[in-house]
Amino acid sequence: MTNDALIAKLREVSFATLGHFLERGFLNHAIGAMVPGGRIVGRAVTLCLAEADACAVNRALIALQPGDVLVIDMAGDHAHACIGAVTQFAARCAGAAGIVVDGVVTDLNELRACQLPVFARGTTQLTTKLVGGEESELNVAVTCGGVVVHPGDIVLADDNGVLILPAEALAKVIDRALASDLAEPELLARLRDGQPLGTVLVTHRSVE
Repeated sequence: MTNDALIAKLREVSFATLGHFLERGFLNHAIGAMVPGGRIVGRAVTLCLAEADACAVNRALIALQPGDVLVIDMAGDHAHACIGAVTQFAARCAGAAGIVVDGVVTDLNELRACQLPVFARGTTQLTTKLVGGEESELNVAVTCGGVVVHPGDIVLADDNGVLILPAEALAKVIDRALASDLAEPELLARLRDGQPLGTVLVTHRSVE
């Protein structure tokens, strides 16, 4: 399956359904949607931010291509916001699918107005500075929410959380997940009709 074909299928699946078939790749639940209702399907561009350096974030934004997702490892710094109104809008202008930060962000009202999906641990008024250091690294393996993320990994995120995995891992389960989603309306209809739970749920589990 090509990456384009996989991404097309991932746009159709319920991400929570993938949780029936996968055990790894799920970011810590502390990283949640700052822009409610947003949904991300895209390729990871990674940044390990070694210090609270806005210049490094700007370099990462310049590197974004349409469909990319900026994934930022704050190296344990949960005090400084690396994303705000301007950086989010810049990512949107680059055609990014969204931003995931293992840390905090700022300008919450503006983020929600812009509507580009942003996922983070929370918000703050303390922000990065124009340091211009050389220690931060772009497109290297990073850790985000307890998950090791490589450049090009597939990022899936919605109000329920964030999942990041290599394409090949998702390709192994996507067809089963889509089949499970297709079976769900019938399951709900049978429950509404009052059919016995044992019969309905055993049949549904066999589909998954």
